[in-house]
Amino acid sequence: MNLQQRINAFVKLGDFLSQFSTEEFQKNETVLFNDLFFNGFKHQLKLAQEHNGWFNQDNLVFALKGWSKLLQEQPLTAWLTPYNLHTESPKTVAIIMAGNIPLVGFHDFLSVLITGHSVLVKQSSNDKHLLPFLAKYLEHVEPEFKGRITFTEEKLRDFDAVIATGSNNTARYFEFYFKDKPSIIRKNRNSIAVLTGEETPEELEGLSEDIFRYYGLGCRNVSKLYVPEQYDFQNFFKAMFKWGDVIHDHKYANNYDYNKAVYLMSEFDMLENGFLMIKEDESFSSPIATVFYEYYNDIVDLKNTINSKKDNIQCIVSKGFNSNEIVFGNTQLPNLYDYADNVDTISFLLEI
Repeated sequence: MNLQQRINAFVKLGDFLSQFSTEEFQKNETVLFNDLFFNGFKHQLKLAQEHNGWFNQDNLVFALKGWSKLLQEQPLTAWLTPYNLHTESPKTVAIIMAGNIPLVGFHDFLSVLITGHSVLVKQSSNDKHLLPFLAKYLEHVEPEFKGRITFTEEKLRDFDAVIATGSNNTARYFEFYFKDKPSIIRKNRNSIAVLTGEETPEELEGLSEDIFRYYGLGCRNVSKLYVPEQYDFQNFFKAMFKWGDVIHDHKYANNYDYNKAVYLMSEFDMLENGFLMIKEDESFSSPIATVFYEYYNDIVDLKNTINSKKDNIQCIVSKGFNSNEIVFGNTQLPNLYDYADNVDTISFLLEI
């Protein structure tokens, strides 16, 4: 199976996913194997929602829409063109996936297969319904994928390299356990936004998307703000009201109530608007329904501070602050070349 065959297969998968990229699923009779897979995937989406309360319909559709746009000929070809993808000796690459947002491990899955390797997947119990079904679809549109995709719930065996995503605690275990294998091991990271007070209402509304999408559970979600001294949060809170209905989700509301009670009992200073709390804190990882903030008074000092803590940061949302900054509202719309932790997965896979 050559590279173009692999690209074609994922393009067909993108066509399949495009049917689920709106709230009202729309069956397209031109999509291959729809009679076999369309209703089955609808059922898997239902199971995913029932199994994980954070995977609501809106977030599932958002994730599938994003992947349907990326799994097209042009973005896939543009992504892969800089690399020499003639794999001489295919390996088996194990992937240990997180489960914080829908299909969070799909980029690793795609990267392994598109480079010509075989994949051994150990999924999180929080996100276990969608990917195996999509793998079966891939095997139907490109039969040469059969035998190259394996899912396991057991101890990983018989693999040549590993990509593992987890917490800082699990990363220490991964580093020890996989010390003799080529590896990418990802730890906790969070995303930040640098505000100046000059942001437009549209930019701040975009920031609300960066904060609330997936309930803030992704490493690309903004969990920390840097704001200038004397920053007025009035416009910030006004922009957040787009997401006010989130408080009607019982899981989110329970977290909001719990964290608010903790802050009040601990006599922490915080501001809140009925569905979001902001608290001055030097940490990066804020609880659900909370965003931390920190003041700055010198932009150069702030750049030095952020650079010194870059290993804790996934994305920086700002306007004119950083050469690698992300536009407000776009943290959960990464390109294929936006690698987690800035580690080039394709280069790693070509060197093992």
